Amino acid sequence: MTFLLAIATIAGVGMIVPQVVRIHRTHSLAGVSVDWIGVGLALNVWWCVYAVATALWGVLAVSIGGMVLYAVMAAQTNRIDRPGFRRLGRASALTASVMLAALLVGGWTGAGVAIGLAYAVQFSPATLTAIRSTRLDGLSLSTWVLAAIEAMIWLLYGVIEVDPALIIGGAGGVICSTLIVARILSSGRPRPEAMPAAGHDPLRPAGV
Repeated sequence: MTFLLAIATIAGVGMIVPQVVRIHRTHSLAGVSVDWIGVGLALNVWWCVYAVATALWGVLAVSIGGMVLYAVMAAQTNRIDRPGFRRLGRASALTASVMLAALLVGGWTGAGVAIGLAYAVQFSPATLTAIRSTRLDGLSLSTWVLAAIEAMIWLLYGVIEVDPALIIGGAGGVICSTLIVARILSSGRPRPEAMPAAGHDPLRPAGV
């Protein structure tokens, strides 16, 4: 199980890195949901709190790493799309408020169920945006392949630990990530290495 947790941690943090890099390279959020970033930022903060409060140490490292990287994407959004950044902030604040309410009403058990549901819901805006968008320039395939792998491992870990947050969140994450991967693959989006360099006209003879 320790090995699987290490893989989940690497996948969980690693899944966000390609997305951060792609946004940086393309300077585009096309196909990327700012709600997903906002929910992800707040949710990883709460995963950190939940892990410490319930001694679920297996999820702490990935939650800290995720929190940092979602914060980086939030900063990127602020530079690229100010209205989108304000929407991101609202999504983040709403998520944090729901988690706090669940904690106050149901204790850490209630918070665990809410965090698991929120983890699944976190991917819903990203899934809907990917399905509805005609352009997917900003989406990273690697991010969502790793997200699916990570979610499958957390689902397994949740079953072993009998933890509702991990079971609910893992199952939802697997479904949503798989849908996004299928959408990217079916879009026929050219790979970056196959795309002409900026300013290059493929119809212009060399040297002209």
